Amino acid sequence: MDTRAPPSRPVRVSVRAACRRVAVGGLVLLLVAVEPAAAQDSAVCEVDRLPGMISGFFQLTTAVGLLGLVIVWQADSLIELFTFRPEQREGLKRHKRTALRSTVILVVLGPLYTVAGSVMNLPLAECVELTPW
Repeated sequence: MDTRAPPSRPVRVSVRAACRRVAVGGLVLLLVAVEPAAAQDSAVCEVDRLPGMISGFFQLTTAVGLLGLVIVWQADSLIELFTFRPEQREGLKRHKRTALRSTVILVVLGPLYTVAGSVMNLPLAECVELTPW
């Protein structure tokens, strides 16, 4: 008599469900980790030039991201002029949409962290300006 269990099928988890689990886990971890940190003084704010360096780095990456969007958009538009097949045109349009979506996320992320950080009393949000304008 065979005592081995039948092989189980792999469990498939959708990408949306996996992202939701990671986001909820990260939020719980953030809430648990922020409570002790909020009671302490911010070590980041006490360092001489660190808040300015973080703010400058974020502004630089945002500017490079916007410049990258302009370059990608113009290059895709130029290539689209010389493209005859509809599949290639659709691929270029999809690439332009992806570049635009990435840039919007990049531009919205700093102000969102600034607002959310001040609401949740995160120490980094008090002394670092992440708004690129």
